[in-house]
Amino acid sequence: MSSTNGGRGPRTVALVGPYGSGKTTLLESILFTTGAAPRKGSVSQSNTVGDTSPEARARQMSVEINCATTNYLDESFTFLDCPGSIEFLQDTLYAIQGVDAAVVVIEPEPAKVQMLKPYLKRLADLKIPHILYVNKIDKANGSLREILATLQDASDTPLLLRQIPIWNDGVATGFIDLALERAFAYRPHAPSETIEIADKDREKEARFAMLERLADYDEHLMEELLSDVEPPREEVFGDLKREFAECLVVPVLIGSAEGDHGIRRLLKALRHEAPQVSTAAARLGLAANGDTIVQVLKTVYSAHGGKLSLSRVMSGSLKDGAVLHAADGRDSRVGGIFALVGAAQTKLAEVKAGDTVALVRLESITTGDLLSSSKTAPLKKAVEMLPPVYRLAIEAADRKDEVKLTAAIAKLIEEDPSLHFEQNAALHEMALAGQGEIHLKVAVEKLMSKYGLKLNTRPASVPYKETIRKSVNQRGRHKRQSGGHGQFGDVVIEIKPLPRGSGFTFVDEIVGGVVPKQWIPSVEKGVVEYLKNGPLGFPVVDICVTLNDGSYHTVDSSDAAFQTAARVGMQEGMPLCSPVLLEPIMHVKIHVPSDATAKVNGVVSGRRGQLLGFDVRSGWKGWDTVEAEMPQSEIGNLIIELRSLTQGVGTYEMEFDHLAELTGKLADQVVASHKSEKTAA
Repeated sequence: MSSTNGGRGPRTVALVGPYGSGKTTLLESILFTTGAAPRKGSVSQSNTVGDTSPEARARQMSVEINCATTNYLDESFTFLDCPGSIEFLQDTLYAIQGVDAAVVVIEPEPAKVQMLKPYLKRLADLKIPHILYVNKIDKANGSLREILATLQDASDTPLLLRQIPIWNDGVATGFIDLALERAFAYRPHAPSETIEIADKDREKEARFAMLERLADYDEHLMEELLSDVEPPREEVFGDLKREFAECLVVPVLIGSAEGDHGIRRLLKALRHEAPQVSTAAARLGLAANGDTIVQVLKTVYSAHGGKLSLSRVMSGSLKDGAVLHAADGRDSRVGGIFALVGAAQTKLAEVKAGDTVALVRLESITTGDLLSSSKTAPLKKAVEMLPPVYRLAIEAADRKDEVKLTAAIAKLIEEDPSLHFEQNAALHEMALAGQGEIHLKVAVEKLMSKYGLKLNTRPASVPYKETIRKSVNQRGRHKRQSGGHGQFGDVVIEIKPLPRGSGFTFVDEIVGGVVPKQWIPSVEKGVVEYLKNGPLGFPVVDICVTLNDGSYHTVDSSDAAFQTAARVGMQEGMPLCSPVLLEPIMHVKIHVPSDATAKVNGVVSGRRGQLLGFDVRSGWKGWDTVEAEMPQSEIGNLIIELRSLTQGVGTYEMEFDHLAELTGKLADQVVASHKSEKTAA
């Protein structure tokens, strides 16, 4: 499905933007308009080209990249419809690495503008040219100028209004293209009709504002405007193309994907102005040395087809059966090449630079890899990795499925690198960590539906510890006689607290051989074994145990006897040392729009957190970073509350800071809950 045109090569364009803005509907409209789909599907009717997974259809939202290739005016375009929920942002961050341009889809509602920031910020930082498509313009309330002023707050790059709506009784029924100086009336599911410009003064004013913005980066155009010289149309389109490609401006187009309005003008803008694949390759630092270079954008394990690697050919050409190499020596043979239109696949023998296709059975290759036909493959470009913000303990309902579960999770993480698999031996717990509640629910549903697993899940446990407040000397004695050799071990130990963060120390103060040297390590083993589960039921830390006396039997003493004697001493002595529960305290950085900062301060205080202060978030206009120390037990569902306060865009990162004593009713509840769980198990 490569371009047969001898000029511009295949382009790949990402559709990005907030949940509910209409990206999947826009893709449907593009495919219907270009003839790649015989009918137009609907998200509400679950019959779209994309979003074919049961998880997506059940939620009527994208939960992974949708890919579709089509032709428009004899040129090939691949569109990557990226999930709108911030919980699936990692997919987008990988996918946009290899695109030529992006279309950012937004509703004409000023209240939702803040939801744009995570997308516009990344696109600007990565120098990816992007158009802002104001969807659902036929349902807009209020002035587009006012909406645009609000939109500018979310964009670090100047916005360039290229179209203005034609209003009839408060409803947008068409638009004026300021570059073409033509007016168009919308027709349902058909090309717009050219009409006369009714309000020429309004058109001239808006066009002059567009030219002024372009002139900020073109001195010749500025001179023409100052001299009241009408610039030639070719010059205007040349500036539009150059300034878009150089990310100097963000063009703003309007339309309605539901009514197929403005789709052809959007496609024409992309056709004329989106850069070639060579520009994307240069952005990735890839030299034009004649090698075939492939960027892996996404990995998918299909139910029947095995592993698919959604990939873009950045240079050269690629044939079925070719061997591709990664920089670290991994190599893999291409087991098939397919063009995609959603779930539909078309087998290809060869593809060229610019094509985005699915490659089959690249078994050792992962998302983000740069591959080459030569063994001197370029190093892959680092992709921003989002820190996990939500955790879920997971286990196979049937223990015999545990190996199958870990293998399935490994494949799931290949598909979605923002998932993390954590195994905590002390808690006897496996956990999935990811970007939010929906993200992990989708992951669990995939494990069950795709791999046939039955799973149990629950909130991830908090790794509480315990310590002591005072010292005690305690004898531990183990004596058993049962015919033949008996068992005898006798120790006297001092148990005392250590400063927070010291861990565990064992001291040998035996003199005179009252405990022979060969049994002293056995005493330490017994102590360490006990420390896994102290009197409150949790691992014990910050403690020193000193062996200072004891006795032995020449025949009955043994390694096992002294280990048991040490455990007896700890079991009897530890409850006398005023044991106390310790909870992990995390250092948290919460990133939110500035208008939510005061509310977030209240959230932190309400979760037993200690505010450390806040500052402007570096590089994020209109955002703050709140720093705090918070108990880990209070962070479990923090992300849910943050996102409800911030239209879904707030996030945080955390790291362990210290352990702090937890006393009173909360501590009693933790201990009681832990004991009941152990009893139930």
